[in-house]
Amino acid sequence: MDLTFSPEEEAFRQEVRAFIEETKPNLPKDPGGEGHVDSREDYLAWHKALYRKGWVAPLWPKQFGGTGWNVTQRYIFNEEVANAEMPTTLPFGLNMVAPVIFTYGNDEQKKKFLPRILSGEDWWCQGYSEPGAGSDLASLRTRAVRDGDYYIVNGQKTWTTLAQFADWIFCLVRTNTEVKQQEGITFLLIDMKSPGISVKPIIVLDGAHEVNEVFFDNVKVPVANRVGEENKGWTYAKFLLVNERSGIAGVARSKRQVERLKQIARAELLDGRPLIDNEEFAYRVADLEIDLAALEFTELRTLAVESKGQMAGPESSILKIRGTEIQQRITELTLEAVGYYGLPNERTFGANEYVGPDYAAGAAGRYFNVRKTSIFGGSNEIQRNIIAKAVLGL
Repeated sequence: MDLTFSPEEEAFRQEVRAFIEETKPNLPKDPGGEGHVDSREDYLAWHKALYRKGWVAPLWPKQFGGTGWNVTQRYIFNEEVANAEMPTTLPFGLNMVAPVIFTYGNDEQKKKFLPRILSGEDWWCQGYSEPGAGSDLASLRTRAVRDGDYYIVNGQKTWTTLAQFADWIFCLVRTNTEVKQQEGITFLLIDMKSPGISVKPIIVLDGAHEVNEVFFDNVKVPVANRVGEENKGWTYAKFLLVNERSGIAGVARSKRQVERLKQIARAELLDGRPLIDNEEFAYRVADLEIDLAALEFTELRTLAVESKGQMAGPESSILKIRGTEIQQRITELTLEAVGYYGLPNERTFGANEYVGPDYAAGAAGRYFNVRKTSIFGGSNEIQRNIIAKAVLGL
């Protein structure tokens, strides 16, 4: 594998850097260095800056507003965005439901939904998981009954990320209970302003309102908002999950976080010496970097396959497993490095400020939050089963 960049590719890198420097919105600084923001406006500020430049959808076909970039350009862009600690664009519209729509949707759906996803006018959330139907997604029970030109939807979705901001939700619903579970599921696009939809917040361990429960009480959904065929939604769901799992790997941001970890380890002292000089700690950081480099090469090979028009298969499961495990190891080492400054929710008396250095702020919250990554997008245990069947033939 040739890891050198051509003069044209280096020129593209400089173009990306210049664009970020000139146009990055004035967002609250994330002490964790991940570009995390909290409000709808902050999320959309970077999205819309990219949209104006024509760079918001690198994974889309050019005919629908994609960039037309090759694999190397996408790799460079992701690296530079991570290094600049810019927020990630929300994946639910751009990287999850949009590929389903432009691959399986009809012309009317493409015209209606894709431009508004591209511009950021519509904020999407994902209606997959339910109480009792997470890793075993096919056991979902949210029901949709056909009534003329509408489906009447009843049920509940949970762990719905940022549903409090969403305009639309893409949902898996059960439309046939008399067949094998996977054969009775339909893929619907539902307006979150529809009567009968209610959103209840779930406050997580670090105090953030990131996820929600969404309830459907006799919600009327036009049949025109069904993607593809009735009872064939499992096919579209699997297609979407492949895209989600590949994106979860987060190699560029993990590389940035490892560099931040090493900076912390140089600042923190153990027995009067920088923590990075401790042989055991330095070994664990080096071991982490080696695994991350191996994951990066795997991601590049996967991107090369996709650039030829082929669909990623079990590779997406490999990326998901290793990527999320590495993310968790980074937060574990970071929390260990900051020591007692990483106590959860430790604030100065009478003020909403963290105790200790800025780099320790929120370390515990990120540690707790990243526990979820080995579960969402299909738990890592399920991904290992997929690999066993697809690669090993077990």
